Amino acid sequence: MLDNKNIRNISIIAHVDHGKSTLADRLIEMSGLIKPGEHLDQILDNMELEREKGITIKSQPIRLKFENVTLNLIDTPGHVDFSYEVSRALIACDGAILLVDATQGIQAQTFAHSYAAIEAGLEIIPVLNKIDSIDADKESAKKQIFNLIGSSQDEIFEISAKTGSGVSELLKAIPELVNPPVQKTKHANALIFDSFFDSYRGVVASVRVFGDEINMNQKLKLVNSRYTFEPTEMGYFDLKFNPSEKLSSGEVGYIITGAKDLSQIRVGDTLVQDNDDNPIVVSGYKEPQPTVFSSVFPADSDDYTKLRDSLDKYVLNDASFFYEPETSSAFGFGFRCGFLGLLHLEIVVERLEREFDLSLIVTPPSVEFKITRNNDEEIIIRNPSEIDKYTDIKSIQEKYCEINLLFPKEYLGSIMQLLNEKRGIQEDLNYLSTTMVKIRYKLPLLELVNGFYDSLKSISQGFASLDYSILDFESGNLVKLDILVNGEAIDSFSSILAKENAEYIGRSRVKKLSDLIPRQQFDIPIQAAIGSRIIARETIKALRKDVTAKLYGGDVTRKRKLLEKQKEGKKKMRQIGKVSVPKEAFKEFLKQ
Repeated sequence: MLDNKNIRNISIIAHVDHGKSTLADRLIEMSGLIKPGEHLDQILDNMELEREKGITIKSQPIRLKFENVTLNLIDTPGHVDFSYEVSRALIACDGAILLVDATQGIQAQTFAHSYAAIEAGLEIIPVLNKIDSIDADKESAKKQIFNLIGSSQDEIFEISAKTGSGVSELLKAIPELVNPPVQKTKHANALIFDSFFDSYRGVVASVRVFGDEINMNQKLKLVNSRYTFEPTEMGYFDLKFNPSEKLSSGEVGYIITGAKDLSQIRVGDTLVQDNDDNPIVVSGYKEPQPTVFSSVFPADSDDYTKLRDSLDKYVLNDASFFYEPETSSAFGFGFRCGFLGLLHLEIVVERLEREFDLSLIVTPPSVEFKITRNNDEEIIIRNPSEIDKYTDIKSIQEKYCEINLLFPKEYLGSIMQLLNEKRGIQEDLNYLSTTMVKIRYKLPLLELVNGFYDSLKSISQGFASLDYSILDFESGNLVKLDILVNGEAIDSFSSILAKENAEYIGRSRVKKLSDLIPRQQFDIPIQAAIGSRIIARETIKALRKDVTAKLYGGDVTRKRKLLEKQKEGKKKMRQIGKVSVPKEAFKEFLKQ
């Protein structure tokens, strides 16, 4: 058994691309688990997508042994979409390395994760990375760290994770700066801070033990899901599974549960002995709540079964993903899916296309709305087309979010203008240094998912960073916008939006669709409508045959008679004709 005093459980918290995975690589090399030059960079990012995007999607713990201390490094995702996973991982730690890029200074997610670490009661070690870069501005970054957590100049470590300079000094200081783990309960007790699915062994839970010890021959249960099991294997993460008979208080390891569904072993649940009637819950548990919804259809309708099977397999690896079947007049059969945020949506779609060889059509993201009926019944709407079922709507409410933005002060005017256009309400504004501004706004979540991030990046030339947290529903002046092609509403193009933006958005959508739909034998009206009121219209003119070409003179009435006959034919055709819109046109339209 390891002595508790020699264990340190730490995490590295940082904004995306500040060098977190690179620092983890250096620590792994120094522990002797891997020799320098014998591995790919980003050892803990073992997903191809993580390497490409340079982000951590799935956190991964690792046990590193040094001369007199065992360091459990619990890597966390840096992106706001996965903030719940980050908060659970931080509760499993006793200290955190706050990593700040000397070339960029503190960014929005550094703020968010620092506050989460402080709330979790962690010892924070401030570290300045990339000091060897020619763009490094150490003084400015140190001032920002001081403003954030009050660290003085001599308490901030200076390192270069890429070259390894300064990393050994940091490593020597960790045992002195971070307290050893404390046993919190007398009985067996562990927090599940991560879980993943292994197709051969079932669900593997990553745990931090808070009380006594967990043995192989114990029957265990989960406090929230009431799921009971006997472990088939347990042990430590040493880049691979290293089996052990037991896990003691303060240790971090894995337990193979044998469960066949990831939803049975959820992140944040507490693991205790089956006969423990009054279990102590170490951390509050929360069901992952999807905030962004989008419909996914196969590009080829014959691939529907393949898509359904792929989603069934994918959800085994990602319990926060939600889906249900749906049909669309434009795309046929598909699924309405729920995601934690825009990055989560992007990752899921990309993984489905790559890992299951699918070609997908994805509708623009939407959010949840709450409608109140005349009898005061409240209903959550996840798909705008569902709203037509209810004719007695008293009010519609939308979700809001609180966003924190950090950016250089020269972009303040244009960013505030963007936030006002997006119906934002200012809550706070302060200067972190002579050059950096931090502002806090309350914003409808709908505006955040509809191109806000792209607009922010282009206005600030990529210098602004963003972090957000979801708030509750609030009343809004909202309407449902429908797009009609030849008088028929296309359900996949319906959306709920702010009344003041409806006309402009309706006009631009109608214009775009009219450019994409090919001409037919009759005129096709394309309209944007709010209820029964048409707010925008474009007409795709019919293809016309020159019926007067055979005439070579004579009376004008002959010409008029042929044109009238053609006109009657077109009118009749429009009444019975169906508009055949190619899927390519719809795909292009959805790219807006």
